[in-house]
Amino acid sequence: MKRLLLAGSLVPLLLLAAGCTGSDPDSEAGPVPAGQTTGTTAFADCGTLTAPLPAPTPTDTAEAAGPGEALPALTLPCLAGDSRVAIGELRGPAVINLWAHWCAPCRKELPAFQRLSERTSGTLRVLGVNARDSRSRAESIGEDFGLRFPTLFDPDDRLRVALGRNVLPITLFVDGEGRIRHRDETGALDDAELANLVRQHLGVAVSS
Repeated sequence: MKRLLLAGSLVPLLLLAAGCTGSDPDSEAGPVPAGQTTGTTAFADCGTLTAPLPAPTPTDTAEAAGPGEALPALTLPCLAGDSRVAIGELRGPAVINLWAHWCAPCRKELPAFQRLSERTSGTLRVLGVNARDSRSRAESIGEDFGLRFPTLFDPDDRLRVALGRNVLPITLFVDGEGRIRHRDETGALDDAELANLVRQHLGVAVSS
């Protein structure tokens, strides 16, 4: 019996090591890591998200894959400005990161997504989706981390539910036809991991 109890107690610890289950959105976030850039205005406007991007060059072709999964037919508001974005109409190549302020792995990887957006400007679309948060908490994280990429606001967790997932962070790699080519739920991604996944699944080279 003691062995069974011990095994059961390890399950939530293993889940937390990989990501956040989203069962406690009201818990307080930990401190922002030292050294993060503090911005005055977080997030970019979402008005250009559905405009086409250049196709990857032939030398950066992604690995062969199936037809991919369609993005859910949802419309969400932008955290900056008053625009609303139909997610199903988004076209890549794009990386969509679902995150929340109460999710420690989310906070850990957000700066890498900001750097990715800077290194691939004009060739890759980086989009955040803030889930199960208040607008003020989302904006505070954006300011504390100096986030400038467009971010949608999803307080009712509609996108994650539509994807059939119960963990954060989730990162979607979307091709030029708006199809999901890869879904990552391994936990906090760093710069090298993001660059490799973008090249592997979307055929976009990320400058160092």
